Amino acid sequence: MCESTRRYQVVGEAANGEAAWKQLRSTEPSLALIDLTLPGMHPLEVCRRSYESGLPTSIGVMTHRQDRRTHLEILRAHAAGVVLKTDPAEYLLDGLRRMAEGNIYVSGGIDALALFMSEGAPSTYDPVETLSAREHAVFSMLVRGIRPKEIAARLELSPKTVDTYRASLMRKLNIHDVAGLVKYALQRGLTE
Repeated sequence: MCESTRRYQVVGEAANGEAAWKQLRSTEPSLALIDLTLPGMHPLEVCRRSYESGLPTSIGVMTHRQDRRTHLEILRAHAAGVVLKTDPAEYLLDGLRRMAEGNIYVSGGIDALALFMSEGAPSTYDPVETLSAREHAVFSMLVRGIRPKEIAARLELSPKTVDTYRASLMRKLNIHDVAGLVKYALQRGLTE
């Protein structure tokens, strides 16, 4: 679809986060699109590394997740935009155009005003909002069935640190086991 517009040329594809990071460093494209469910290195870690190393690449993150917290975490990781997988093609192309121009893009399927205006509002309390960025990343991977040791490798943390994040997020959500986390995430539409 990107190449059919004749505005974009696909210079590479990656099957996991590590490969995406290597390609970003070697090709330095002006624009990249990463799936939030990409295995290996967490996609938001790829965004952070790209930003911190000064790469000229604007990175858009595609997700099926509709929750506000995920969208905020994507933007906090220095992504140039959030694209919903359920969006029509014209939204994706509009998002790519805006990100390529250096703008921040939030999918037309997301209420951008609510995304930014309701942060911290007591009337919209959501326990997921209390999670730190790392807790949220650990939560997202746990509910996808990724083992703590693999999470540690993807986030470049020690397994003990991942256990600490897991215990903290479970306390904040008042959930006592991983099965409960998965059930909670499925009920709230926070995972596939």
